[in-house]
Amino acid sequence: MNIVRVILAILLPPIGVLLTVGLGLHFWINILLTIFGYIPGIVHAVWIISSRAKERELKDVRYR
Repeated sequence: MNIVRVILAILLPPIGVLLTVGLGLHFWINILLTIFGYIPGIVHAVWIISSRAKERELKDVRYR
């Protein structure tokens, strides 16, 4: 599922963030970054997706 989110983050950065964190603060920050510049929106979206994936991996390791 992460690969789909990353592809969406490259094509439409806010959609990738929306699927990862919902309609929170990071989504609105990503909307602004994408409006001001497409590349900053992509960088932010990929960063959010990858950081959330690491958090999920750490949770899985702790509960094993």
